[in-house]
Amino acid sequence: MAAVAGDNVVEPSERMPWYDGPTLLRYLEEVEVDLDRMEAAPFRMPVQWVSRPSSDFRGFAGTIAGGTVRPGDEVRVLPRDTRSTIERIVTYDGDLDAAVAGQAVTLTLADEIDIGRGNVLAAAGSDVAVSDQIAAHVVWMAEEPLLPGRAYVLKSGAQATIATITELKHKINVDTLEHQAGKTLKLNEVGFCNLSLSQPLVFDPYKRSRAMGGFILIDRFSDATLGAGMVEFGLRRATNIKWQAMEVGKDVRAGLKGQTPCVLWLTGLSGAGKSTVANLVEKQLAERGRHTYVLDGDNVRHGLNKDLGFTDADRVENVRRVAETARLMVDAGLIVIVSLISPFRSERRMARELFEAGEFIEVFVDTPLEVCEARDPKGLYKKARAGMIKNFTGIDSDYEPPDAAELRLRAGVGSPEALARDLIGELERRKFI
Repeated sequence: MAAVAGDNVVEPSERMPWYDGPTLLRYLEEVEVDLDRMEAAPFRMPVQWVSRPSSDFRGFAGTIAGGTVRPGDEVRVLPRDTRSTIERIVTYDGDLDAAVAGQAVTLTLADEIDIGRGNVLAAAGSDVAVSDQIAAHVVWMAEEPLLPGRAYVLKSGAQATIATITELKHKINVDTLEHQAGKTLKLNEVGFCNLSLSQPLVFDPYKRSRAMGGFILIDRFSDATLGAGMVEFGLRRATNIKWQAMEVGKDVRAGLKGQTPCVLWLTGLSGAGKSTVANLVEKQLAERGRHTYVLDGDNVRHGLNKDLGFTDADRVENVRRVAETARLMVDAGLIVIVSLISPFRSERRMARELFEAGEFIEVFVDTPLEVCEARDPKGLYKKARAGMIKNFTGIDSDYEPPDAAELRLRAGVGSPEALARDLIGELERRKFI
């Protein structure tokens, strides 16, 4: 926009000699929206609202994202890919013979189909993509960096799902457009990423449809918009890999062991006493004949996570791998004890969501920093204070304590044996043992 100096309007060219284009305001006033292109595209309408005002009327409201629709047209309802026919196009001013891109309408169908918000109605003969793994360009707009492995909310029109950046393939230099290596995206950076989604996304590539190919990424705790993206294509692996059903399940495996599986997730600062408590708890469970396994933060870095460092991005991936391993062990019928700093609430929440309700017990081993530093069993705090260790939790890397852990162990007060008894008591109270 032009700047005002006294009574004079200062055009961008006077303040920025390198730019000779129109002001932003003038561009927005004069830009032509390519409605013809949108109308010529295949029909698409994300369902924003399901109307059930009476037993004889059930409509699906939304804004047409592309194409034209008429009564009698056959449509697909995605992602389930069921089919029906448009019966009516309803508006406040009466029924229409046709509706085009950009119009907000309510459609009724000839068949009774289970449709909810976020489903997409599409022309029956059109090629529309459905995938739970996509490749996309992402523009990052937040002060905190994008971290591969962290879960975000992806919102595309009326569709919403949990998305994880599984790989940042490269960053893009916005001045030269060259590809650059990188592990994270910082404020105003652009990257080409693979994303894994908790639910299938119905989309068209962004170059074909901005409405069906664009999305935003939202923080799961603050609801702040963190970034925006443009879908390029769905990944072939999403269609090549299918879940293989097995006849022997978790209930059978747990039944053979005579126990109810769960995961005890011990989180806290380095030196808080997590490993000591975990070891004591497993010993007591073994004495009772329970089948257990401890996933200790140091031990997994000797094998499973030996390739990871201690940056925020590496910590996120560290927690993700341990959580997935714990899930497999719970599926095998074990009582799993995880002893892991796991400093970020977002990743602990991600871990919790991998398990069935009640299976995940978060245990905050609450030891004050000064106590942990005084103990310093590995000499790590001393090295961190001397600048010999970077990204050390509690010193130059944040620890986010749990907001509502199932159990809080005040490890700076009680003995390890007392804390272990408290944890065993919690398992008894929840009838896991």
